[in-house]
Amino acid sequence: MAAVFALVLFARISGLIVAGLVIFWALVFQSSFLPHHSSSPQDLIYAILHPLLMVIGLIIISGEAILVHRWLPGSGNLKKSVHLCLQGVALASGIFGIWTKFQSQKGVVANFYSLHSWMGLVCISLFGAQWVMGFMSFWQRGEKRRVRQKILPWHVFVGLYTYGLAIATAETGLLEKLTLLQMRTTTNVSKRSPESFLVNGLGIGLAMLSGIVICAAVSPKRPLISKIMHSQSNSFSS
Repeated sequence: MAAVFALVLFARISGLIVAGLVIFWALVFQSSFLPHHSSSPQDLIYAILHPLLMVIGLIIISGEAILVHRWLPGSGNLKKSVHLCLQGVALASGIFGIWTKFQSQKGVVANFYSLHSWMGLVCISLFGAQWVMGFMSFWQRGEKRRVRQKILPWHVFVGLYTYGLAIATAETGLLEKLTLLQMRTTTNVSKRSPESFLVNGLGIGLAMLSGIVICAAVSPKRPLISKIMHSQSNSFSS
């Protein structure tokens, strides 16, 4: 149990570091977020909101929702309700984050040409389907227990897969953004510039965060040895 709480703590620390790096990047290097051949303050706001909403909203809050069952005391209904609400906030952040890309002056199609954009659409679609499935299967009390037990492993698998896909999508977005910045002659972002190190550090932070969250999610609440000893003591007592 102590190991699970340690993983949850490390996940939150990693989440705070990632959130801090994203906010620092958005505040200090605002010129890098301004779309090419555009000086509109509105375009700048939309460009900054996209990484903030997708990383802090979709990834960090979603990771916290995944870990709810590991740290939150109380009944199962309480845990499910908090999990559902946090995932709803994460889903809304992801939808709004994608919506910001539709506001560019270049139009809709121009912003959905890359692997990052395609992965983002697949990820948010899976996330929405997962949230609806979770609501219908686990929040509605009219569902039979056998059906819910059959759906639960798939719900967990799709949830962790979608979370990993969100991390991979963010990593491709960082790579795409950094590549474009280094190719631009107006931004002067070299491979060894502070901004390049910041973006690379953000990518490493996201990779560490995903590993810790997934490890905490799949780790048993009690060690396997203690479970075996507990079952053996029960069999001897009987």
